[in-house]
Order: sequence, then C-alpha cells, then structure tokens
Amino acid sequence: MKYKDLRTTEQADAKLREKKLTSKKVFNGKLLHVYSDEAELPDNSTSTREWIKHPGASAVVPVFEDGTVMLLQQFRYPPKKTFIEVPAGKIDPGESKKNTAKRELFEESGIKCEQLKEVGSFYPAIGYADEIIYVYVAWGLTEETQSVDDDEFLLKYRIPFSKALEMIKTGDITDGKTICSLIQASMWWRENAPFELDLE
Repeated sequence: MKYKDLRTTEQADAKLREKKLTSKKVFNGKLLHVYSDEAELPDNSTSTREWIKHPGASAVVPVFEDGTVMLLQQFRYPPKKTFIEVPAGKIDPGESKKNTAKRELFEESGIKCEQLKEVGSFYPAIGYADEIIYVYVAWGLTEETQSVDDDEFLLKYRIPFSKALEMIKTGDITDGKTICSLIQASMWWRENAPFELDLE
C-alpha cells in the first residue's frame, strides 16, 4: 500500500485556514475567557466557532538521581476524581514560561532545581481552546516545604521514572498533560541523559 506524502504545514495551512470574521466574548472568568466567533471556511461558507482563551502553562518532570520522579495526587473538580499529575500551572501575566515552571515546581512539590531544560510543548485541547503547555525536565533537586495556594490540596507521589511510564500503559495515569510530559521527558532523556537512568 502506498501512502501520499504529507503536505508541508504551510501548504496545508493555505488550504485549510479559517478566517475570523467576528468575535464576541461570552464569558469572562478568573482563568478562562470564552469567545463565540463567526469564521469563514476554506469553501467560503461560514460557521460559528466557540473557543476558550487560555494564558498557557508549564509542566515539569522532576528527576532525582536515584531514578525517581516526583508526581502529585490532586482531586480535579470537573471529572470529580483524583489524578496523578506532574507539577504544572498556568503562566501568570508578565511571567516567562521557564519562571512559571520553577515557581510551580516549588509551590506544588517543594522542590528547587539546579537545572531546568525545556524539552517540548503540546496543545491539550485543540478543538476548543488555544492553550499550550511547555514541558520541562528538572534535575539537581533539593526538597523543601510545599507552598501551595490556599485553595489547592496536593499529595506528593514519588516513584521510579520507569514505573510512571508503565502506569501510562496500565491506565493508572490518565491525565493528558502528565502523559505527554512524561513521554516527551523520557524521549529527551534517552538522547541527552544528564545522568544514567533506567527507563525500561
């Protein structure tokens, strides 16, 4: 079976791009802002596009020299269940994505790091939001006391990096942000390895 070559991003964008005609903010929240836009489609017809504007976020995979990573357990209200997650949080106004990563790592897990490397990014909700999450790997770690927000309740969950990857396969880790972050971090580590680590 033969496969057609994928078009370049520029070629595809030229054929598929939708043009914004009008835009109306229908909800103005503390974190999220919801818009209803009228858009012109590639065939010149129009359609309504409802979407959420998000400031973006940073996520961190903190790797200890013994091969463990620090994850967190947190209850999430919309799905009404507790998830295993990497430390992460939204980018505050005027804050760099790297500083967000450092801040969230310390606030949520009480960890400071000597090294912090951006290893990728991804869009978690392309059908209804413009959010982008930047992924970092941290090492050279020291643990202190957590400094979480007043309305934030977290439990630390330190496990081998290899076990975290296995938990994606078994379905014990189901948070999309955490799945993407662990996979991107492990791929980077296999190629760059600041120190030896068993990921199998």
